[in-house]
Formats: sequence, C-alpha cells, structure tokens
Amino acid sequence: SIPFSVLMGRIFAKTDIRTIGDGNPGGFNAWIAGGTPVGLTAGLLDMIKGFIPVSLAAANGVSGWGIAPVAVAPVLGHAFSPFLNFRGGKAVAATLGVWMALIGWNSWIAYAVFAVISLALQAENAWSAMAGMLGLALYLWLIRSPVSIMAAWAGNFLVMVYKHRNELRFPLQIRPWAANLLARRDT
Repeated sequence: SIPFSVLMGRIFAKTDIRTIGDGNPGGFNAWIAGGTPVGLTAGLLDMIKGFIPVSLAAANGVSGWGIAPVAVAPVLGHAFSPFLNFRGGKAVAATLGVWMALIGWNSWIAYAVFAVISLALQAENAWSAMAGMLGLALYLWLIRSPVSIMAAWAGNFLVMVYKHRNELRFPLQIRPWAANLLARRDT
C-alpha cells in the first residue's frame, strides 16, 4: 500500500501529484509532474508492489485458493492505501505486477492488446483499462486457468471497476477515424 507514485512526485518533482491531471495518485500523474524518468520509476515501483508478494508467496508453495487473496491484496493496497486516507490509485500498475508474477509476460501482452485497441478506437481511458482486464480474462480462459486464478481476476476486476466508476459512467466516445470507418461500412 506504499504510494510510490506520490512519493516519487514529492521527492523528485516537488509536487503532490494528486493536485494535477485527474488527481489520481498513480504513475501517469507522476509522469506529468516529473517527466519520463519520474513517471517510469513510479510505475515500475507500483508494478513491483504487486509482483513481489505474489512471487514470494508462489516461491514458498502458496498455490490454489491460497494465492487468490495474495494476488488481490496488492491491488487493494494500492487502490485503498491507508497512507492516503484510503484514497489510492486506480491499480493498473499493481495489477500488471500481480499478473506478471502469476502467469508471466503473456499477461501483459493479453492486457495490452485489448487496452491499446480500445484506446485506439475510443477516447476514455477507463474503458481501455476494462478492455485490458477482459483481454486478460480471455487469455486466462484460453490457457484453462484454475478457478482460484479466475477468482483472483474477478477480485482484481471488481477493484478496478470501483476505482474507475466515475469515468465508466460516460459512454464510449468513438474516435472520429473509427466512426468514419464504421459510417463507410454502413453505406
């Protein structure tokens, strides 16, 4: 639950990143405040926050249903950090760290393909984050992940839906190029 992005913003950008951009205490606002080195470092630390506990648990024999709460804990800790009065970030970086520890780099690819396609087609970042999670779910289904891993995904997904709830109230905003393409297909 350590808010690395907020700390990086304070230390290196001399800014409370919660006062800029969308106010989210995450890596993107650290990047806005302090540039690429600060933003990338903050995002990496937030990912490591998800990666380390899951990796340590798995290395020490935790598996099956025992790994599900371990996987959801860093996401909850980031999203509801007690160091930020339980107003943490949106948990995207922590999520990526958790899934990299659980199933490897393929999790990033599954997430990124769906998130990037969504972002290319429409303008709301929250919908892209949800698309990434759905891509991850599809990948987990394709590799026949156990129910315990799917339960960890469901817990992670629910936290992300809650943290993105305000932005998800807005309908998809199809980008003009995609709308034009769709309009041409209808004629």
